[in-house]
Amino acid sequence: MRFLGRCSDYRVGDTFYPSWAGDDILYSPYTDGAVDGLFSWSSGFVQGGVPVDNPDFTGGFLTRKATTGHARLIGADPLNLRIEPIGLHAADPYPYGGRYPCGSLHHNGVWYYGTYCLSPFAETPYGGQVYNWPHLGPLVGFRISHDNGKTWIDTPHTPSQSLFGESGLCGYPIKIGAPHFVDFGKNMEHSPDGYAYLVAQGSDLALKPGNRFAHLSWITADQVYLLRVRPHPETINDPTAYEFFAGSDGDSTPRWSKNFRDIQPLLEWKGHMGCVTATWIPKDERFILCVTDGGNTCSRMHTYFLESESLTGPWRIVSYLKDFGQQAYFVNIPSKFLQNDSDNFWLAYSGNFAPEWNGERIEVNPPGTRYGLVLQEVQFRK
Repeated sequence: MRFLGRCSDYRVGDTFYPSWAGDDILYSPYTDGAVDGLFSWSSGFVQGGVPVDNPDFTGGFLTRKATTGHARLIGADPLNLRIEPIGLHAADPYPYGGRYPCGSLHHNGVWYYGTYCLSPFAETPYGGQVYNWPHLGPLVGFRISHDNGKTWIDTPHTPSQSLFGESGLCGYPIKIGAPHFVDFGKNMEHSPDGYAYLVAQGSDLALKPGNRFAHLSWITADQVYLLRVRPHPETINDPTAYEFFAGSDGDSTPRWSKNFRDIQPLLEWKGHMGCVTATWIPKDERFILCVTDGGNTCSRMHTYFLESESLTGPWRIVSYLKDFGQQAYFVNIPSKFLQNDSDNFWLAYSGNFAPEWNGERIEVNPPGTRYGLVLQEVQFRK
């Protein structure tokens, strides 16, 4: 991968996953920071370990209600976007400690916005080190907006009764923890079959012989899972409307099942997977999968890219960026900035949320990496 030296400098929060809508605007979640003064904070963390039933942010970790923000990114130039906040949405993460944005899709005028949960404590000491949100919780469900985020219909699901019935408490494994919609271009125009597909980080290794635990946090995982649904307000929160990748037959024909118990990992690399996104590249007629291995959740992080002609694989690794950022995360490729006559594209990510941790200073690499929304112009050298 070659970095071309052009990079944005937006001073906003993190967790941007833009979805290219039919009106040519990018709609995205954001949190843990502000957009034009509208501050979102997704930790429902509490003071002294005791929840405080205060629905408003008070300037510290004092609220039971976690908020997630939503914004629109207007313009065609990645370096000169107008980022406008639309609003905040408050939701209770209990019995978890945080409730954060994940899969976001704007399709046929409807915005679907997913949230997932994280462990009861944001910072947990293990063996002299401090880990950040070390336990991944489930996808709760999707809230729905018919007016571009001005108003929302909340998901009928809760952290205790999540969309797929998963629980991250007491060491239970999560397979669909923080899913992200595959980016099929403007209004999902390149979907081959009308399905919206999602890739998700997870792990079931703790249930298998010889494994004491799973690597499973907000940024680490052992496996990647794949699922699909026909997006509609009546299907998005209905678990029976989903199909799950259940492995492949001997001739590599993928199997799909409507039974969640049949789900199989799409990819597995013990201790080296994590936050995952995917984008269809029309020029090359293939998908690019972006994966971040988050290390110990707050140290240097590694990002790598895989390619495939099919979402169900086989996948081939094409670039591995050790210590990228050096602490880059939430990496994705917005399809709006792909160019039909060029191999260049723009990499979106956030970086260096913990610039100094456990006595180690996290440096900026490549230049331009910072907390917030970063857009870097890059290309794969063929």
